[in-house]
Amino acid sequence: MNRSSLMSIKGGLIALLLAGTASAALAQEGTANAPLSAIDWLSDSVAKRPDPTPVDPPVTGVPDTPITVTPLDGPDVNAVGLLSVAVTGLPKNLWGTSDAENIARLIRRERVDTLPALQALLYTILLAEVSPPTSPDPDKAVFLARLDKLLELGALDQAQALLERAGPTDPALFRRWFDVSLLTGHEDHACAAMLATPEIAPTFPARIFCLARDGDWNAAALTFETGTALGFISDTMEPLLLRFLDPEFADPEDPLPFPVRPSPLVFRMMEAIGQPMSTTGLPRAFAVADLRSNSGWKAQIEAAERLARASAISPNRLLGVMTAGRPAASGGVWDRVAAIQAFDVALLSRDADMIAKALPPAWAAARKAEIERPFAELYAARLWDAPLSEDIKSLAFQIGMLSPDYETIAAGHTPAGPRERTLIAIARGFIPDDLNATGITDAVLAAFRGPEINEAMRQRLNNGQVGEAILLAIDMVTDGARGDLADITQGLAVLRQLGLEDTARRAALELLILERRG
Repeated sequence: MNRSSLMSIKGGLIALLLAGTASAALAQEGTANAPLSAIDWLSDSVAKRPDPTPVDPPVTGVPDTPITVTPLDGPDVNAVGLLSVAVTGLPKNLWGTSDAENIARLIRRERVDTLPALQALLYTILLAEVSPPTSPDPDKAVFLARLDKLLELGALDQAQALLERAGPTDPALFRRWFDVSLLTGHEDHACAAMLATPEIAPTFPARIFCLARDGDWNAAALTFETGTALGFISDTMEPLLLRFLDPEFADPEDPLPFPVRPSPLVFRMMEAIGQPMSTTGLPRAFAVADLRSNSGWKAQIEAAERLARASAISPNRLLGVMTAGRPAASGGVWDRVAAIQAFDVALLSRDADMIAKALPPAWAAARKAEIERPFAELYAARLWDAPLSEDIKSLAFQIGMLSPDYETIAAGHTPAGPRERTLIAIARGFIPDDLNATGITDAVLAAFRGPEINEAMRQRLNNGQVGEAILLAIDMVTDGARGDLADITQGLAVLRQLGLEDTARRAALELLILERRG
């Protein structure tokens, strides 16, 4: 397709018929730029349909009170989850009497750069299959908050599974499913659904992208010309779409400027025109795109480390990426890969000298990348069972305290000093009377000595607002590590009172070993 054939296409009505998009929906494109959530990088892929114009005049003398309508013929998406209560251990009525808007607000404000144990608990809440809040939630605020927090964490596989279980037929849900599909490389599936679902009104750029992906270049060009003529394609999007539709317009000596905050749709089109963008500095969800096989190994490693820090991918997937080849250079990421690969080989050999030589640099590499917990989950049990020289037993013990086997390892270890004695006491959940400390360690120990829960938190627990209490406890521990040590004590104590003993112990151990301060 050349420039003359592309730019000579006329007739908005023809394009509209070919595109199959209702004019009322298209008219909303001008206001579609307002973000639907706190995730402000979502693509404007779905146009909001206008509210129907009332025919009858309003009745006078009736109070102007908003009416909430709840459909009777379908499940509440707030009840959708991937993990049953038998798996999570959480109560079915997790939210109790908590207000839906308040729940959504608490979920949205949760920090993702918290302790791994608290990240794991947050994932459990986000993916739990529990009863919906009792208060009305017509806008699906709680479900959207759960989805958007998963997107913020970079947990796209989990978000996609949750969306597909709910059914992404609602525009707000489809918009997120479309973007997840773009970043995971499943855009053809999402485009097929968009083109085959009349009730999903796509914006012009999204429809053009999908028509082109489907091979219907004529319809894509018609839609581009119509959208441009009607003013529904922005000045910044127009040159990108033009180059996407016709490579003749791509000039290597005059590349397009890289957008500061691209949407997934823009990100994929920039890639398609031969100007791929680095995901460094972009929201964590974009790093998932670098895990595809068409990305370079270095980009895959950096993406895997970044996602592993947020527990968005499994330790085994991280290891698979880091052991996929042999480092061909030195410095930075290559030194980390070389150190971890050398330790992996040493542990397989079960040679005490090799392990003693390889463990310290491998652990230093894990700490540098802040992937200590995935490292511990991969290696701690095998390391503890391997022949160890005396000079690395203390390090092996510390790594073991970050693993799921922390309690077993603690029970079989003779402490070498006060610090190890403290870690063992926390791992076993029993603090001897003569064990004293200062600072953050004292705040952690106090949580295991049965402190009083403050009145506000006690009231929430009495009201059955368990989910709200958990989210606030996560906040208290996370924020307390940066200053208010009393919050650490309260947060851990609340988790213990709710029966989340394993989470409380692991978070306490991580506070002392990882020394995270936010």
